[in-house]
Amino acid sequence: MKRCAWAQGDDALMARYHDEEWGVPQRDPRMLWEMLMLEGFQAGLSWRTILHKREAFRKAFAGFEPEKVARFGEKQVDKLLQDAGIIRSRAKIEATIAGAKIYCDMAKRGEDFAEFCWSFTGGKVLAGNGKDVPASTPKSEEISKELKRRGFKFVGPVIVYAWMQAVGIVDDHAIDCFKRSSLSSRA
Repeated sequence: MKRCAWAQGDDALMARYHDEEWGVPQRDPRMLWEMLMLEGFQAGLSWRTILHKREAFRKAFAGFEPEKVARFGEKQVDKLLQDAGIIRSRAKIEATIAGAKIYCDMAKRGEDFAEFCWSFTGGKVLAGNGKDVPASTPKSEEISKELKRRGFKFVGPVIVYAWMQAVGIVDDHAIDCFKRSSLSSRA
């Protein structure tokens, strides 16, 4: 089975992630937020590192339930800084807690995070060309600016583009990848 180059090799977890999740349009607001937070933790690291720590992240961050994470205080931050299962960056941990508060504030105002995320593309999946994958795009720059305006951190255009790929807002599967054609009907 032909996969995108980054998912080839002997890492079964990466292959399964590619085959089952990456690029599949995600419409669940909590999951969109979780993936945005994980992409923020990836800054300066590889996705492989984050993926292999994802279950530890989920445990450490209360299943990425924004309502629970928003209530984290200094005691939880100190505990997370001691957790070898995750990336122990105070700035990224505090950004995740702040991101949970922003998510919850949006919900209180009646703003659905999934609708917000997909509003930038009119709810449609953007199609990459399957060959030359950019690090960022004008659309990721636009989304990044709006996320930053709302107070999110670790949401630069490159991180946002990686997130857009992961959650299927853009289909960047390689032209010869078996997933490319199967996703076009799911948009």
